[in-house]
Amino acid sequence: MAILVDKDTSIIVQGITGREAASFTKDSLDYGARIVGGVTPGKGGQEVFGLPVTDTVRELTERFRVDATIISVPPPFVKDAAFEAIENGIRLLLVVTERVPRRDVVEIVELCRLRGARMIGPNSLGVISPGKSRLGMVGGPAEDVRKSYVPGNVGVMSRSGGMTTEIANLLTVNGLGQSTCVSVGGDPIVGSQFADLIDVFEADPETHALVLFTEPGGAMESALAARLRERPSRLPLFIFIAGKFVDQMRGVRFGHAATLVQSEADTTEAKARILSEAGVTVVEELSALPGLVKEALNG
Repeated sequence: MAILVDKDTSIIVQGITGREAASFTKDSLDYGARIVGGVTPGKGGQEVFGLPVTDTVRELTERFRVDATIISVPPPFVKDAAFEAIENGIRLLLVVTERVPRRDVVEIVELCRLRGARMIGPNSLGVISPGKSRLGMVGGPAEDVRKSYVPGNVGVMSRSGGMTTEIANLLTVNGLGQSTCVSVGGDPIVGSQFADLIDVFEADPETHALVLFTEPGGAMESALAARLRERPSRLPLFIFIAGKFVDQMRGVRFGHAATLVQSEADTTEAKARILSEAGVTVVEELSALPGLVKEALNG
């Protein structure tokens, strides 16, 4: 069993005729993802890798069952694309676009809440259930995805898209497969945080442990700690917090838009403390991660 996506998930791509979207569409098809079409206003009637392109989402939802959409459009148009998808019954949205206006993200999240939908991202590389399906571009070309990701029992959540693959590969080379891996997104506001997704992982009988990668800045970790204090997880949790050097450079943004230390609570030290107190194993050296996970799974 996988979370969010599996081999039967029917997917569309909004902005499919763009260079980046066309590239990850081809890679995802090669991996086995069930993409049924794409949307680019004004380009209806065209095809991308044999997939129909329409002017509106409704033209596709009337023809196919659509479970998920990948939104790859310029930041000013993300809200319109998301609203169109939600109002046409799509309940899982992946937004790969980064630096979407924060007000727009808040409005999308609120509409998702009202309609019973879920958004991953913005600034997410996607979701993958190894051997089943992929939503987005996480892992790159299909041949690289198959090398880094293998089916197993360890879930992965990461604020960094690239580190999602690095962690999966580290687990893979040490004999630990993955159930589902989620790039939650690196923007200051995202649709699904660690605390939002942990319930979904806990409900998956194939997930036996959960690994997280995070960075300085933002409140995602404090929200997770609060959730765990209220209700401890059935899963052993492990987290690696990168970027300790950023703690000394307050007000300077590094990499992702959300990697910005503005107060003591944003530091890696503060995050490590509250998560450790909440029962999460804080991993000091990434190379030590596989051994700690194996120990927990065997114990």
